[in-house]
Amino acid sequence: QVQLVESGGGLVQAGGSLRLSCAASGRAFSSYAMGWFRQAPAKEREFVAAIRWSGSISNYADSVKGRFAISRDNAQKTVYLQMNSLKPEDTAVYYCAAGNGMGTTTQRYSYWGQGTQVTVSS
Repeated sequence: QVQLVESGGGLVQAGGSLRLSCAASGRAFSSYAMGWFRQAPAKEREFVAAIRWSGSISNYADSVKGRFAISRDNAQKTVYLQMNSLKPEDTAVYYCAAGNGMGTTTQRYSYWGQGTQVTVSS
């Protein structure tokens, strides 16, 4: 069992950066793969990035490769999403998720945070 709380969202100009944090509670954090998803208005929730429980393997959506970086600190029970070179199309609610494997679909994850809004202006 794990509970997730995202933070770090906000309003930034195109080309700027944000770092999202996802703080977890519970004893089993280090055993979960972690993912970031986002959902824009009138769009499905889409995969952004994922990281294996050990942190040794990560995966990114094509739209964010080279700009975003996922990392985790198991000792602090926190996963991060560093977002650089932000574009207006990155505007969405960003969700942290925990699952039993490093998947790219929402169904792969069992636990979700409440989301944090990221808005990128032109």
